[in-house]
Amino acid sequence: MLSVAPTASGSGSNGAAAAPSTIILSTTTMAKFKPARIFKNAIEPSPFLSTVGNKTQQPEPYQITGIAFDDRGDQVLTASEDETFRLYSCKTGKQVPRESVCCVRFDLWWIGCRPLKTFYSKKYGVDLPRFTHKNTAILHASTKEDDTVRYHSLHDNKYLQYFRGHKGKVVSLEMSPVDDGFMSGSMDKTVRLWDLRSPHCRGMLNLPASPIVAYDSTGLVFAVSVSDYSRILIYDQANFDKAPFLVIALEDPTLSLISYPPRPIFVTSLSFSSNGKYLLVGCSGNAHYILDSFEGHLLAKLEGHVGLERRKMTARESMEPSRGSSGEEVCWTPDSKFVISGSLDGKVVVWDVQNLPVKEGPLDLKAPPLVLQPVGKLEGHPGPSRCVRFNPRFSMMCTAGQELAFWLPDMTGDLDEAAKELLKKKSQGPSAGL
Repeated sequence: MLSVAPTASGSGSNGAAAAPSTIILSTTTMAKFKPARIFKNAIEPSPFLSTVGNKTQQPEPYQITGIAFDDRGDQVLTASEDETFRLYSCKTGKQVPRESVCCVRFDLWWIGCRPLKTFYSKKYGVDLPRFTHKNTAILHASTKEDDTVRYHSLHDNKYLQYFRGHKGKVVSLEMSPVDDGFMSGSMDKTVRLWDLRSPHCRGMLNLPASPIVAYDSTGLVFAVSVSDYSRILIYDQANFDKAPFLVIALEDPTLSLISYPPRPIFVTSLSFSSNGKYLLVGCSGNAHYILDSFEGHLLAKLEGHVGLERRKMTARESMEPSRGSSGEEVCWTPDSKFVISGSLDGKVVVWDVQNLPVKEGPLDLKAPPLVLQPVGKLEGHPGPSRCVRFNPRFSMMCTAGQELAFWLPDMTGDLDEAAKELLKKKSQGPSAGL
């Protein structure tokens, strides 16, 4: 159950503060999501055209590569290829004066329509933005100069700490949900475990290939994906220096029906469901997967979107899969009832995952998974929707690519129906129970 912010006035008829109402996410509610605001200036313009010989080269437009909400869902941060990260307000409790920040009214929510702050990281670049448990401090990976993870104060616009040690690009970065610990996975084939209070890593895992990492909601368990070997390793946080207590083989037998040998699965993200029972495996290709995180069964294959490993629809798929410009194209809703994903065609795809199959007994890697088709495809995002994130507390989501979009459920139809029903009862008089 998610909250909806108060009305613009922020108070009831007696002047008391209005209590936030709530929304239960359902298939009907998810279908009502529409862009409430699209930020066309969310990234800097692309470089100017360059001429090489007699040919003029068209530069690729910049893309937003990462989105992060703070714990309270009040702010959202974006990182992009233009080497900036930008902070936006997700909600306000009252109407913001138009002369200071323009606003758009959508149902009962007021949204700030320009970034609160823009930060530049031209020296180091910026990727994988992550709020710490304070909404004034973030972590982010570097894209040039070196492979340091940086701890940055949004309040003072200065770096608080540098976490050095990786010898390759950091491709995965996750904050612990319960304390000041965090993990980073790098192309140097290591996972490092850190604490915000110390610049030295407190543990390291050596792996055979580049890893992707994720914590469960308790912070007691974490997962590491090794795409090159189609394996996902589940570790006990307290005993990370020991062998994983579960090794999951990510094998999809249906891929051999498309091509042989089957095209490899390239994992770009991992995410546990809120109850820790399921593991969402985000991929750069045309399918995502849901696994049973307790026993390792492959439960569902999510199809219906266009994979985001290519920069544009007209580009041809390569023989070997690649990450694409973002690894944040898919996520759970906060109640884990739905999965939402971006798509190269610009649609935002929604799957209902409330009725996943139950599998028990020995693993059967040749058993095909349940194939789920979308219950909805939301339109309105301009260009490919490369990053998708749902607000952890409010009924709102963000999508990003070349532009940033804030989405809210359009409940105006429900209000109109309720008003018509009320008028109908009044017209019927006392017999209608009024």
